[in-house]
Amino acid sequence: MQIAANTGRMVKVEILRQDTQGGNSYWQKFQVPYRHGMNVISILMEIQKNPVTEDGVNTSPVSWDMNCLEEVCGACSMVINGRPRQSCSTLVDQLTEPIKLEPMKTFPVIRDLQVDRERMFNALKKVKAWVPIDGTYDLGEGPRMPEGKRQWAYELSKCMTCGVCMEACPNVSEKASFIGPAPLSQVRLFNTHPTGAMIKDERLNAIMGDGGLANCGNSQNCVAACPKGIPLTTSIASLNRATTVQMFRNFFGSDHYVD
Repeated sequence: MQIAANTGRMVKVEILRQDTQGGNSYWQKFQVPYRHGMNVISILMEIQKNPVTEDGVNTSPVSWDMNCLEEVCGACSMVINGRPRQSCSTLVDQLTEPIKLEPMKTFPVIRDLQVDRERMFNALKKVKAWVPIDGTYDLGEGPRMPEGKRQWAYELSKCMTCGVCMEACPNVSEKASFIGPAPLSQVRLFNTHPTGAMIKDERLNAIMGDGGLANCGNSQNCVAACPKGIPLTTSIASLNRATTVQMFRNFFGSDHYVD
């Protein structure tokens, strides 16, 4: 494997750090050797190898999350130059210096750039974002989906629970109960699945209460921020119609909403 050579240029980086959960935050400045094609993760790895500030003070390595490094897992989300995004796919050449790295503010900070996204995962549990098959019986291949529906459902399935849309949404905060755009889009995805639709009414009822659809302000920030270009607000609009129908079904005592 060919490794890019050091060009002699130094990249200036400022990182908002926090030593403990609930502790005070502070900025530290670093300089790392530039290599052509390097991303933000490369910067953090350089600091990890040599945790020395711009002033020559030894410090602890910066803590952050990462996994796939291919913009699939969503683990490396952080705020880069004021914009929530994936640090694995954000290239240094696309950024202005000094590059400022901050943790997402929507989620509790564990340490430095590492955050606790449990809030989002709990929201996915609330809306039962899965196909209800326990594996007891061999159900075969299952019902076939029309190709047109399968194609747009695939777009929704690209969600990697990175939390970027929730960070960008002004209605998601520590003081608000809104579950956020990502879990809502997953409701639409699994309600469309031929087998997942078996508990369609349960998912719709889950988002009709506190923290659900009514808390969306339709700011469109989530669509602009989503790394995968998922049509989140389109899903929310579709769910508004579906929950209206569900409300009448609940009122008149209709059977489960299965199409």
